[in-house]
Amino acid sequence: MLNISIVLYNPDWQQLAALCEKLLQVSSLRALYLIDNSPVQAAPLFISTLNSFPRRTERSQIKYIWNNGSNLGYGAAHNIAIRRSIYERTLCHLVMNSDILVSPEDIDRLHAFIAHNPKVGCVMPKVLCPDGQIQYLCKLLPTPFDVFGRRFLPSWMMKSRNRRYELRDSGYNRMLNVPYLSGCFMFLRTEAVRQARLFDERYFMYPEDIDLTRTIHRDWLTLFLPDITIVHNHARASYKSLRMTWVHIVNICRYFNKWGWFFDSERRLFNRLTLEQIKAS
Repeated sequence: MLNISIVLYNPDWQQLAALCEKLLQVSSLRALYLIDNSPVQAAPLFISTLNSFPRRTERSQIKYIWNNGSNLGYGAAHNIAIRRSIYERTLCHLVMNSDILVSPEDIDRLHAFIAHNPKVGCVMPKVLCPDGQIQYLCKLLPTPFDVFGRRFLPSWMMKSRNRRYELRDSGYNRMLNVPYLSGCFMFLRTEAVRQARLFDERYFMYPEDIDLTRTIHRDWLTLFLPDITIVHNHARASYKSLRMTWVHIVNICRYFNKWGWFFDSERRLFNRLTLEQIKAS
């Protein structure tokens, strides 16, 4: 069985209701957790929309949790639902954004893939923009230059390095074992995320997906699966807001303080093996 969690902060409630209705069609679904970090509780329109869903059994699968106006951050909020998956011994837990479009059938396919591949700890499908362009979300573990160069240097200066960092030479058309998969859609084996001790709650947001994927990658396969696609309407908030830019900087500094700024032997190993994998295929 599968639990899904979505972290909210002042969402479009009507859009969210439409997403919930689609996710309730997933045959392997046990529960859909909506963890709300918003300052105000769910809009009445959203609650009334949920109550209009045709079957009471479907509505009861939605677990809405409002954090009393406290914004816990991305990873800490998801951990509320992940702990329940661990307690319930649910096979898989899907962490996803509310701006994702995915078919119920593809979620069931991903669940079946993990169920039949016991060495797999996390998978991510191919992610597309609304216009059909690929989002290059399979990455090497970043160095400080990768992170700050991408954010603050002209794109032409980072073009070659970005191509390597985003693994573009793979063509995004083959299955890859990757140490960094995006947190916008992380299909997790619950046992793997339990062993990794869940999201590190010291990060408010941004590098928690790097941290979790690389930790799981130590003992499990963390796979990119190109045969399944989803659509992500990525907002890139840190590029539009000075406040979010600062949040990004503070949290990525916490990441490098934890793993090492310039001396990170595990990063060198994982990145080398990933690049060798691409060259060999």
